[in-house]
Amino acid sequence: MRALITLSCLTLAACAGGDAAELELAGGTMGTQYSIKLRDQGVDARALELDVRAAFADVNAMMSTYVPDSEISRFNDAVSTDWLPVSGPFCLSVAKAQEISAETGGAFDITVGPVVNLWGFGPGDTVDEPPSDEAIAAALDVVGYEKLQTDCDRPALKKDVPGLMLDMSAFGKGFAADRVAALLDKRGFSNYLIEVGGELRLRGHNIKDEKWAIGIEMPLTDQRRPHTRVLLTDTALATSGDYRNFFVSEGQHYSHTIDTRTGRPVTHNLASVTVLDPRGYRADALATALLVMGPDEGLQFAEAENLAVLFLVRDDEGIRELTTPAFDRLRADT
Repeated sequence: MRALITLSCLTLAACAGGDAAELELAGGTMGTQYSIKLRDQGVDARALELDVRAAFADVNAMMSTYVPDSEISRFNDAVSTDWLPVSGPFCLSVAKAQEISAETGGAFDITVGPVVNLWGFGPGDTVDEPPSDEAIAAALDVVGYEKLQTDCDRPALKKDVPGLMLDMSAFGKGFAADRVAALLDKRGFSNYLIEVGGELRLRGHNIKDEKWAIGIEMPLTDQRRPHTRVLLTDTALATSGDYRNFFVSEGQHYSHTIDTRTGRPVTHNLASVTVLDPRGYRADALATALLVMGPDEGLQFAEAENLAVLFLVRDDEGIRELTTPAFDRLRADT
């Protein structure tokens, strides 16, 4: 889901702002769009753009289920339950996702792939009606993060059941933003905003020496407008919602957010979740986990973990907010 970004300069090239200048790099990656805004420090913009694209390509080559020869696709296609060699970076990313799967009790589950595909939200064919109970039960037989083993000293991954598949779509965009942030840090940039399909990594300040102004979107299917605005620096932000990727069958709305505990899309009235965390991959995964949990369980979990989270819940009067104390403290500084 996209955050709405309020910026001091909206052109697609460098733009002047007093003695400072801002450079924007933009393009397509991972089936979505990216945008990077940073202070122009006399950098070779073309060379930087090539390095950024290479970083995104590396993430795609590891994590995209839409790329047939990616590491994740090769692992998913394998039927062996022996240890399967993978690259070190891919193994470490899977291990990080596994940690969040365990932390959230499977509300975020890296092995959700078979159920996502069954409901038509993966790289295969779309569907226009729910699968049968029997098909859901069969998919759940090969789902469960505890059925995946990692050994990053080798490095290698192991399936406990042949049909187990990984899906890192609720992890990858945040991870990609982290990867580009590491590249910019290495190049000496201390003021930037990275957006990958709505997932953000921010550092420093914008061209006016102010925190980056980020609008959090209303969960509406027919229009795009902000619900609220926050001023941020040195953090990551991710939003998950039920209002962009879904299908309707016999009047029932089926979201792409699947609860592996039931094998079905979520049905509660939590419309969107926005999470702030220093790490983009973690904000991305936790936003999905909390959306799966729903407003009550999700809020309880977020408060217990001291997470900065905004929940937007539908009720008879429209949209209402639930927030954690950590988010309230952040908003007070806005």
